[in-house]
Amino acid sequence: MGDVVNLRQFKKAKARSEKEKHADQNRISHGRTKAEKSLTGALNEKAEKILDQSKLEKSRKDPD
Repeated sequence: MGDVVNLRQFKKAKARSEKEKHADQNRISHGRTKAEKSLTGALNEKAEKILDQSKLEKSRKDPD
């Protein structure tokens, strides 16, 4: 025969695991640490600065 299982405890354990799975999904989709956000911002600023430095200015020719 099988083991005797307390259904109330089983339901609570299942609910906790489901809640934890949902929390993990939210952490992945929404959560980023402050360090990650600042690193991303710094990398974006650096890339934008390099892009601006590499642009060639078009010389204006006067139609005179």
